[in-house]
Amino acid sequence: MEFAFQTDPGMVRPHNEDSGGIFKNDHGVLAVVADGMGGHQAGDIASSMTKDYFRTLWEQHEGNLTINETEQWLVEHVIHLNEKLYQHANEHEECKGMGTTVVVAYCTKEFVSIAHIGDSRAYVKNENGFQLKTNDHSLVQELVNTGQISEQEAEHHPRRNVLLRALGTGLDIKVDVSTFPADESEYLLLCSDGLTNKLSLDDIEEQLQANVDIEQKATNLIKLANERGGEDNITVAIISMSTAGSDGSSG
Repeated sequence: MEFAFQTDPGMVRPHNEDSGGIFKNDHGVLAVVADGMGGHQAGDIASSMTKDYFRTLWEQHEGNLTINETEQWLVEHVIHLNEKLYQHANEHEECKGMGTTVVVAYCTKEFVSIAHIGDSRAYVKNENGFQLKTNDHSLVQELVNTGQISEQEAEHHPRRNVLLRALGTGLDIKVDVSTFPADESEYLLLCSDGLTNKLSLDDIEEQLQANVDIEQKATNLIKLANERGGEDNITVAIISMSTAGSDGSSG
């Protein structure tokens, strides 16, 4: 698999509270994007702890898992990480209230499993088009789901950044997980809302289709979000499923 990971503070914020990376072992690739939140620089800590936790896990991970085992592995580790973040916040005064979104993709040649909490997203591009594979755990998305506002109204809603679920803010969490077949023609994109608040589906698909290498695709996505204001941190992880066996660049 070929892959690229990039993160950028954007044009306004002094710190980058996003983190993540793409990690490779003998069994496949694990991609992580986390968008931290909290007072001072606690968001940086929550997202960095998330990245480090999954990187270490992947370095130690052995054995090929079935789809059911993979989904269980993802859910168990997200729950365990949530406990670690919550404990850290309680033990360090400067980290009180910290949390993070997380979207994690476990990628093999046969299938991709995604787990997520919050409003960082996963998209897939293949012969069937470009599709969102996650559902935001946000107030605005809940208003859309219940028919109180339209998708168009959601894009400019003043409370669109209010999350209903986040990692590390409480012990009782629910992890969404889904799996789909790996398709030789597809791209997988994980990103923080710093990208999706600035770019439409068509914008993102156009950049993924551009005739440039995968690292440049990531660069161009971030550049475009910054050109449109870049008020938030921006993170993208792109995996091409079409070149199994080739090395990419990790974060």
